[in-house]
Amino acid sequence: MSMLSEFKAFAMRGNVVDLAVGVVIGAAFGKIVSSLVDGVIMPVIGLLVGGINFAQLAITLKAAEIAADGKEIAPAVLFKYGAFIQTVVDFTIIAFAIFVVIKLMNKLQKKEEEAPAAPPPPSDEVVLLQEIRDLLKQR
Repeated sequence: MSMLSEFKAFAMRGNVVDLAVGVVIGAAFGKIVSSLVDGVIMPVIGLLVGGINFAQLAITLKAAEIAADGKEIAPAVLFKYGAFIQTVVDFTIIAFAIFVVIKLMNKLQKKEEEAPAAPPPPSDEVVLLQEIRDLLKQR
């Protein structure tokens, strides 16, 4: 089997395609959650804790170097812990959403597994014996 045909067989397996779809949807969902956190949740939290803009929270480790003519030679070195807080909130929301989805999927799979299988059809011998029994009852 050539390498190309092996790769095609691998890529066309259901799990790989499902995984690719999941990654694409997950990336889009991550962008939605980031937008929600940046534009809706963090401004409300910032307002509640005293008008703080979390995106701008930082500790200056080294001040910017400015030349005599006022131009910036080297930018300031910042420890941006506000951006980290926003990323943690992003992660928490995404992790909770994934948890809920997995929980629902597991619940649905359990229901499918719990559904009793239909009994197998009776064998020819059993059908014949039932017919004989029914004929004997008629006499």
